[in-house]
Amino acid sequence: MLRFDELDMKLLQELTKDSSISVPNLSKKLGINASVLYSRINRLMKKKLIKRFTIVVDDVLLGIGVKALVGVNRDPKLKDSIHKQLMETTEVVTISEVTGRFDMIVRVSADNLESLHTVVIEKIGKIDGIQNTETFVELQRTDKDPNYLIEK
Repeated sequence: MLRFDELDMKLLQELTKDSSISVPNLSKKLGINASVLYSRINRLMKKKLIKRFTIVVDDVLLGIGVKALVGVNRDPKLKDSIHKQLMETTEVVTISEVTGRFDMIVRVSADNLESLHTVVIEKIGKIDGIQNTETFVELQRTDKDPNYLIEK
């Protein structure tokens, strides 16, 4: 397992809050030389701890009014084909293979409940090898910072 020190963890914490912060501003905030921060960030990227810098989009402004998790049971022989077809479905956001009563949990975004119904019944439900589904509509979501960002 790779080792990361306190500065690495502080960097992760700050970049997770706002990855658009400039290195000069971050160096002032942390009281660390900017060239040290550049090299630390590059090292964390080389070690693949930082996979990418990204943005958070307000889905509501894009017209996404409904999010849901769809529990899916499938024919194991058709796993790869099902996965491929799900990934080609525009409304599918993520696919997680899980233990428990479902084989997969599929995160779906849709404009409204009617659109969600169409996605689940007409798109997901008609994929060859899907045996059954159960849909859980997201009413409210609260995200918290990852545990590794909590100061110990």
